[in-house]
Amino acid sequence: MAHITLDNDLPGISGLMAQRPDTGAPLNQLAETLLRSGDSPLTRGERELIAAYVSHLNSTPFCARSHSAFAAAQLEGGADVVGAVLADPEGAPVPALLKSLLRVAAEVQAHARPVSDETVRAARAEGATDAHLHDTVLIAAAFCMYNRYVSGLATDAPSEPAYYDVTADFIVRYGYGAAA
Repeated sequence: MAHITLDNDLPGISGLMAQRPDTGAPLNQLAETLLRSGDSPLTRGERELIAAYVSHLNSTPFCARSHSAFAAAQLEGGADVVGAVLADPEGAPVPALLKSLLRVAAEVQAHARPVSDETVRAARAEGATDAHLHDTVLIAAAFCMYNRYVSGLATDAPSEPAYYDVTADFIVRYGYGAAA
């Protein structure tokens, strides 16, 4: 049961955004920019995977399940790759560069302080550019905010995987702006 009364039955952040379109629209636009548009060296699937990973680390089921489905729909290897990353990012079948960026994201999620020089050096050794680091840190930081919004207000999260698959199809086709 959500901590606030919603005039809709939408789960997770969807219900919050529908309740408050004045704040929902800019939050959707931020997600669209971070995860789908913008000039990023990361693919849409990789950006969604970072969002899913941070949401998983933050124990936010709605966001973790949503962005896992969105990533799976856009990554080669789909749900198997996403599941492997969430279970053991170091052993997952993803490129070394992406593993290094997931370590960056984990540091952002864990502490509100600079990512360690060692972690940045390791990412750079795998080919991370300033743009990779910028985008990873911004996605991780934004998803800490989104996760706290969803969890802080105790929103509901569907348990049926089909919900997330349908939502993934919509987001992949139309984006976050269409969800507003």
